[in-house]
Amino acid sequence: MLLRYLVPLFLAAAAATAATAAFVLEEATIESIHRAFAGGALTSRGLVELYLRRIASLDPALHAVVELDADGALAAADRADAVRLLGGAALPPLHGIPVLIKDNIAAAGALNATAGSLALVGSRPARDAGVVARLRRAGAVILGTASLSEWCNFRAPGVPAGWSPRGGQGLNPYVPSATTCSSSSGSAIAAAANMVAVTIGTETDGSIMCPSSFNSVVGIKPTVGLTSRAGVIIISPRMDTSWVRSTLTNVYINLAEPICRTVSDAVYVLEAIAGYDPRDAEATRMASQYIPEGGYRQFLNIDGVRGKRIGILRKDFFRFPSGSIQENVFEEHFNTMRQLGAILVDNLEIPSMKVINDAVQSGERALMLAEFKLSLNSYLSELATTPVKSLSDIIDFNNNHPVEERTTEFGQSYLVQSEATNGIGPTEERAIVKLNELCKEGLEKIMLVNRLDAIVAPGASAHSLLAIGGYPAITVPAGYGSDGIPFAICFGGLKGSEPTLIEISYSFEQATKVRRPPVLQHSSV
Repeated sequence: MLLRYLVPLFLAAAAATAATAAFVLEEATIESIHRAFAGGALTSRGLVELYLRRIASLDPALHAVVELDADGALAAADRADAVRLLGGAALPPLHGIPVLIKDNIAAAGALNATAGSLALVGSRPARDAGVVARLRRAGAVILGTASLSEWCNFRAPGVPAGWSPRGGQGLNPYVPSATTCSSSSGSAIAAAANMVAVTIGTETDGSIMCPSSFNSVVGIKPTVGLTSRAGVIIISPRMDTSWVRSTLTNVYINLAEPICRTVSDAVYVLEAIAGYDPRDAEATRMASQYIPEGGYRQFLNIDGVRGKRIGILRKDFFRFPSGSIQENVFEEHFNTMRQLGAILVDNLEIPSMKVINDAVQSGERALMLAEFKLSLNSYLSELATTPVKSLSDIIDFNNNHPVEERTTEFGQSYLVQSEATNGIGPTEERAIVKLNELCKEGLEKIMLVNRLDAIVAPGASAHSLLAIGGYPAITVPAGYGSDGIPFAICFGGLKGSEPTLIEISYSFEQATKVRRPPVLQHSSV
């Protein structure tokens, strides 16, 4: 179905102007795009056409894109070009920049937001999600929706990462047989394969960090509440104020987050989408205290790692075979950081990691099952039109469409278990208390005792550690295994530590410059 819309665009784009053709699309950054705009080598319409052409070439193989709004994107690009020609006032930071949003984020207009499910095809939101509204205010052009693991990887165990009935099976652009990993897979694939410069994913527990790692892109997982969840299909939205001495507690809150090819681009996007949203008032009001005056781009400091105390979580994290590429590469990276002036505190351990990594023992599973039903039914109730009204309707839809949804093959056990819950009761209350204790005695304690600015871990190995407290993290390309599969390094910290993490990540990225684009066999661009 996607090809039917893409082929005419592919043919039309072949007639691109000589000026636009001079622009180098591969590995283009927000800054290089703005320079091309300013110099007359590129227009927003021309850029949209180039990305549509590349998607037409690559996506039949990679399955990174669910749906495009070509007409809407071209119209928005024309408006951006017209404003640019007028001159005068400074343009917003993402002016004319195309963006793909994950298929669980609502955008008013032609696009569906379905979390990969056929049950939601034909649904229309009454308005933009909070993060989409901010993207538009920053000048971004919404190009379409990126594929994902159906229901954000919360349908049943054993469903392949990157698969959904709407998007098909997403493929890793570096090694097609490798995993795309977790639910924001399409966003990571699209960014990695240069289908677009900016993508937006969401994360509850690993869904930004893991696909960013396996697809050699940069992912920022911000502090819970820094970006709005309004208008996003999420697993667990609760901001709990009733438990643990009435302290505001963040547990597994799904956030909209940038996935780009560089730290700089991801920071541009974070700065655009972070902030207060009255539709997600409690969470965004609390997190707004962490937003620095002057924004986040000021922390793109090439010498930013100097003097930072960074804890290396050896046990339970850096478990590589002796002499492996990964072991050698990480030791090289640690030496590089020391040479740049970082103070590395080695051989740190969090004793409770076994419990944290076990969703049943930690209480995560029980809480997420209850929260998912509440949040999904709330989202459905706010849609302007929808063919399904509740989680129960979706379960029935899957049972009635076993071939298309592959219900017999994969089941829908998490959906069924979630439907059986009845809100937040004693079981969920105990889970919240336990998760908060794990936070206090885990990351918070090790950061305080060792006076750390950040912790470092390989890939997405610390995803649950960082998820349970709503802590931020930045994932940066670190290397490629002997099989060609990318792997990343992750810098994490306590709530509100984004400025420090940006300094560390940007300094590391500029010193190492690990990322390289995938060699794509299906591109004629």
